[in-house]
Amino acid sequence: MALTASAIRIAVDAMGGDHAPQEVVRGCLTVAHEMPAVDITLVGDHERISAELRGASVPSNVHLRHASQVIEMGESPVQGIRRKRDASIVVCAQMVQEGEADAFFSAGNSGAAMAVAALQIGRIPGIDRPAIAAAIPSKKGRFVLIDAGANVDCDPSHLLEFAIMGSVYAQVILGIPDPKVGLLSNGEEEGKGNQVVKLAHKLLHQSGLPFVGNIEGKDVFEGKADVVVCDGFVGNVALKIGEGTASFMVSLIEEEVRRNPLLVIPLGLLKGVIRRLKQRTDYAEYGGAHLLGVRGVCVIGHGRSHASAIANGVRLTVRSVQERMAERIENAMLQQTALLSTLPFLLQENGTDAQ
Repeated sequence: MALTASAIRIAVDAMGGDHAPQEVVRGCLTVAHEMPAVDITLVGDHERISAELRGASVPSNVHLRHASQVIEMGESPVQGIRRKRDASIVVCAQMVQEGEADAFFSAGNSGAAMAVAALQIGRIPGIDRPAIAAAIPSKKGRFVLIDAGANVDCDPSHLLEFAIMGSVYAQVILGIPDPKVGLLSNGEEEGKGNQVVKLAHKLLHQSGLPFVGNIEGKDVFEGKADVVVCDGFVGNVALKIGEGTASFMVSLIEEEVRRNPLLVIPLGLLKGVIRRLKQRTDYAEYGGAHLLGVRGVCVIGHGRSHASAIANGVRLTVRSVQERMAERIENAMLQQTALLSTLPFLLQENGTDAQ
């Protein structure tokens, strides 16, 4: 059962992102006007945030929380958290930890967001590695890519955790009742992949999830799986290549039109199609990616986010709280208790020590 909107309190890192605090404030004001029962706390430099609010229509559900420091985009996440205890992103996580907020959103340093969420909010029981889940467009709608960048090195058990969490995400956010799970590999055959992927294949096969086996990179956007599982190194590379390819294709079309004036007329007829293509492939349409596996909701926005992307990210954060995302993941992990308890034996049988 979803929470009522009146129960929701969102902490927003107002200093996070390339265009903070201006675009963050603008995006939050948009959502605050749309959802008057949702409290939004802008966390960051009081003077700078106040300057952005000056002259704007500020509803009563927008609040300020001063934070004197900022963890910059290029700064080491762990060192930043240790040295800057009053950084805006740290204060956001503290608010969730202390029950002052139900969730936090940040378009700032993604590594810092992941680290502070895991360290301060804590992990869901049974989750060893929180993971980033990103909603990606495909021919059939959208699919979940997990992990999209949180964990570079993984064990087979971690990939099973990702599959469980990604399935919950696909059900709750994408509305897919029984999401199909695929394991990203260099071939469809069961024996393809490195040792971790091969063992993860065995675990997923025994998990009870609707596992469709290995899928190749060329099939990811075909919609063969609703949840695509991989480690964070592969996932982040795939995500960035996908973003770059989409942008490249749109720019190619525009470039060809400029080089051939005869294409201007047919392009005019296709203008609506091209606009929808841009919308489907634009990160701003989705607003952010979830860090799943922590005791609460943490949504990470793109560093280049403008107001529209910020607004979508905050809306996504609100929805995740309403739908009790963390609680559903915890329940899903409990349902896998029997399999998870046998992991050390399964891995040893296949020649790998459980870690």
